Amino acid sequence: MTYDVVVAGAGLAGLTAGLYTARFGLRTLVVEQLMPGGQVMNLERIENFPGFPDGISGAELGPTVLQQVEAAGGELAMDTIVSLDRVGDGPRSEFELRCESDTFRTRSVIVATGSSRRTLGVPGEAEFTGRGVSQCAACDGHFFAGKRVLVVGGGDSALDEARVLVDSGVKEVLVAHRGPRVTAQRIIADRAEASNAIRTLADTELVEVRGDGKVTGALLRQKETERSEAVDGVFVFAGLEPNTGWLGGLVDLDPAGHIVTDISLATSVPGVFAAGDVRQFSAAQLAASAGDGATAAVSAVRHLEGA
Repeated sequence: MTYDVVVAGAGLAGLTAGLYTARFGLRTLVVEQLMPGGQVMNLERIENFPGFPDGISGAELGPTVLQQVEAAGGELAMDTIVSLDRVGDGPRSEFELRCESDTFRTRSVIVATGSSRRTLGVPGEAEFTGRGVSQCAACDGHFFAGKRVLVVGGGDSALDEARVLVDSGVKEVLVAHRGPRVTAQRIIADRAEASNAIRTLADTELVEVRGDGKVTGALLRQKETERSEAVDGVFVFAGLEPNTGWLGGLVDLDPAGHIVTDISLATSVPGVFAAGDVRQFSAAQLAASAGDGATAAVSAVRHLEGA
């Protein structure tokens, strides 16, 4: 069977794209390797998505949009994407999305595979992952109740997760960021500053994670001075890397690996579109990702009508 649209990725961008194409009457398949909702599922409380004045958890938002996709006639396949190949030339060319368990044929593709959290590559980080090093405060914060932890990063995610850690009972959270000031939205930064349990360390980077079987400390460098801090956990929120390696050079990427698109979110290959923070110049915000999904879906519909 050939689908009209296959959406790669079931984060908010992918699910929104699948919702729109299904509502347009296109035979739609959304492929996801982990869980529908993507990284949004790890968010304890989302306060900047329109329509939810009291906030909403990622675990509520993701499944709700999936229900809409399926109610509109879209399908979901849980599989790991391996590659994407173009079959034929011209406006009627099709695509094969190869996964570990199956291969899907489609007339168009919307890439919404999002990003993965960047690791720092410092000594001890990989060694102690799962033994004190984490990238999910909502998942692991309760293990550190009454303890002292380090958060690495100064953006929205880092300070949001610092607050989640405090809410989980963590006694003190040190937030180390490389710049002179945090880059998070002002409202998020103000909340962190108002907490007696959160202390920010400017111009500071993590040099090494230390421990003996589990994390016991961290070596920090603040400008030219190095010092050790006793901590029981290290949470890394140091940016994102786009998940585009599986595309194998099919579409144009920028130097950082993001997909290059035009204003309609079309890529360099006719019939392939990109949405969410996998694309170049994305705002990397949930509301923007949902908008991207809708835009890419409408563009895919117009492409198929033209073909």
